[in-house]
Amino acid sequence: MTPGQTSAILDVRGLDAFYGQAQSLFGVSLQIARGEAVALVGRNGAGKSTVMKAIMGLIDRRAQAMTFAGHDIRTRPTHHIARLGLGYVPEERRIFTDLTVAENLEVGRLPARGGRQIWTSTRLYEIFPNLGEMARRSAGHMSGGEQQMLSIARTLMGNPDAVLLDEPSEGLSPLIVEQMGQAIVEMKREGIAVLLSEQNLAFAATVAERALRIETGAITFDGPIEQLMDRIG
Repeated sequence: MTPGQTSAILDVRGLDAFYGQAQSLFGVSLQIARGEAVALVGRNGAGKSTVMKAIMGLIDRRAQAMTFAGHDIRTRPTHHIARLGLGYVPEERRIFTDLTVAENLEVGRLPARGGRQIWTSTRLYEIFPNLGEMARRSAGHMSGGEQQMLSIARTLMGNPDAVLLDEPSEGLSPLIVEQMGQAIVEMKREGIAVLLSEQNLAFAATVAERALRIETGAITFDGPIEQLMDRIG
């Protein structure tokens, strides 16, 4: 999607970000439409996670423009951005380890904007069968991959219009990666915009139509993911 198109639900222009005095992002721009999955790819330390944290207002940032669902989010606090319908699944898998799987999902439940309750625990158990089998298990007694699934499922219980996924496939078994991919396909089917940061380009290519390549805090490629794979293949 090129700058200037109005169909983007998330539109970021000229985003700079800072950790203290050190600048980490330099003029990052990206646009994502409803029902589109975009892969943000790059090496460790390139700035993938920083882009997501900056969009969510978790670190110091400045932008020429940054809108979500028509709302200017440049100065909004993180919890306001989330209430607008922008979900965020960090790499750290922030779940409540002392609660069960089912209780974690209930914690994430929010009323659906527009009155449609798209995501329910029943539907999420169909996408992530492992979660359904351990609904009463304490989240602290799950594997890392299962916790990652739970983190994504809990975010979907908030019925978001867009989701930022930070390294969703990292360190996971092939079976769980497959379920992760199916979840992203279901999100797109429901019109949810997805931005996922990934080092696994092969996985990203199975779910995303477009790729953004980031190097040392700047976007160096924005186009079809197949084209990027040809370049670096």
